[in-house]
Amino acid sequence: MPCVHFLCRHRPCVAVFVNKRKKFISLHSEVLYHKIIREICEKYGKDYTKDLQTRMTGTTDREICVAVVDLLKLPISVDEFEKQLTDLAQKLLPSAPLLKGAKRLLTHLHDYKVPMALATNSTEQAVRLHALSRPKLFGMFHHKVSVTDPEVKHGKPKPDIYLVAASRFPDKPKPIKCLVFEDSVVGVEAAIKAGMQVVMTPGPRLQREHTRHATLVIKSLLDFKPELFGLPPFDKTLNKATEITNK
Repeated sequence: MPCVHFLCRHRPCVAVFVNKRKKFISLHSEVLYHKIIREICEKYGKDYTKDLQTRMTGTTDREICVAVVDLLKLPISVDEFEKQLTDLAQKLLPSAPLLKGAKRLLTHLHDYKVPMALATNSTEQAVRLHALSRPKLFGMFHHKVSVTDPEVKHGKPKPDIYLVAASRFPDKPKPIKCLVFEDSVVGVEAAIKAGMQVVMTPGPRLQREHTRHATLVIKSLLDFKPELFGLPPFDKTLNKATEITNK
């Protein structure tokens, strides 16, 4: 489901933060997407189970539409399902809540002039919808790369999105200088293939064995310590106040 990713360049490395298409780490939009899909399926007497929902994590919108229509044998075409999903998403995505700690992290990096870029498995249209209600926050990104970008030939688990996003920083940092924030298994796989480090914030249902390839695993962005990756640490005097505003 749509996930949002963002990269940030700093000294001595670049951090790539990814939101799970839909949820990465900055916007909790995946929850809304699953809710929309569930409602569409229920209209046709089908059950969009938690198991199927987990399997869809990290995939593109189109891939989800194809899989749901096929696996649940829905009496509509993939295009019709995608249209219904898009129409409902346009109404709900602008109000998608931020994940805990996302605003604090983005603002902190921006204040320290750490260049950031948005890299997402969502479409360019979905990114625009997200940005409507948070122009200031989205304005912190140096550039944005979506799965529909002409240079992105393949979605995750291929490394295209991360490599393209990193290449668009003026100094074109090497992959090893990039840190990716992910919540999906395919996203972590893509980042590893790109030669980048990965901080994973897995969902509660994800089995521990699926997180072993990540450089670091944390429950929430509130647990992230920037200094572990050469980034300026959070101002301790502001931590409690900012954490409260992010909850």
